[in-house]
Order: sequence, then C-alpha cells, then structure tokens
Amino acid sequence: MLKQTEGSRAVAETVAYCRPEVIAAYPISPQTHIVEELSRLVKPGALGPCEYVNVESEFAAMSMCVGASAAGARACTATASQGPLYMVQALYNASGPGLPIVMTVANRAIGAPISIWNDHSDTLSRRDSGWIQLYARDNQEAADLHPQAFRLAEELSLPVMVCMDGFVLTHAWERIEVPEQAQIDAFLPP
Repeated sequence: MLKQTEGSRAVAETVAYCRPEVIAAYPISPQTHIVEELSRLVKPGALGPCEYVNVESEFAAMSMCVGASAAGARACTATASQGPLYMVQALYNASGPGLPIVMTVANRAIGAPISIWNDHSDTLSRRDSGWIQLYARDNQEAADLHPQAFRLAEELSLPVMVCMDGFVLTHAWERIEVPEQAQIDAFLPP
C-alpha cells in the first residue's frame, strides 16, 4: 500500500515485518528515527516476540547482535557515522563466524570536527570487513532492501548492511509502498 511517510519510518516498519527477535539500539543521528519507531512497535507487543535492548554504545549494539545471532535469533541494529568505526571489532566478530545480522546504516560523514553531511566513508571504510553492503538509491529501495538483506544474510550466513543516505533519505517524506506482512512472510522463512 502506498503511503506518505518518512524514509526512516518506512524502513522501521519494513524491518518490523521481517520479525526480528532482538533489536539492539543505540541512537545516533540520523538513524535515530529508525530505532525510535522500532521501540514504539515493540513496547505494546505489536512486534513480538522481540527483545528491544537499549545499549550504551555502538560496540555494545553489535556485540548484542553477535550474541543473539549466535544463539539463533534474528538480530538487527542501526547506526551511522562514527558508529561503524566504534563497532569495528564486533563487525569482524559477526562476519568471521558468518552470523546473519542485518544493520541499517544511515550514511553520514566521519567527522573531526563533527559533520552532519551525507557521506559514505562510514561504510566504505568497512568495505573489507566481511559484510555484504547494499546501497539504497531512494527510500523505496531502502525499504525494499531490508527483507532482501535478511534473506541474503540467512541464506549465505553473512551479515548485511543496508546503507541509505543520512538526512537526504532518512528524513525525507515520500510516497512509499511498504511491503505488507503477508508478502514478507512469504519471502522470508520463519
């Protein structure tokens, strides 16, 4: 169904339809709306069974996903900018054993001084970390890539990043066709 929505919220809704069992969340702009929306869905039980864990850092978010995925849970997180750099050790802990984790990255410049400009250096600097990287051209593609990311991750036993332009896409409102639950259930195994 087509609806006018913010890119981050369309991604969060699509991720929720993928039925994650563990979401590790550390807010960092511009991906904060993604984990906020997922939190809103988990809290009343609309997304269950799912454990939403507020962690103290990006490193902890990825470490939580590594542990959850190693135990057999469908795990995901989101990050941006310095986040993939701070979690670099845990990124290898995910790719080395082939854990099927999905991470949304709202691409933002790596800064000193701090920058909120859009830039892909946060993920391109992680190019050789053993993660599949998918880059969305627009918000429709950002939403559509998430079910594909979970399926790729689980079929190939590799972690997958879905990258979308920070602010340019994450905060843009567009008409987006968010897949329906039945479509994603037919596409993704339980």
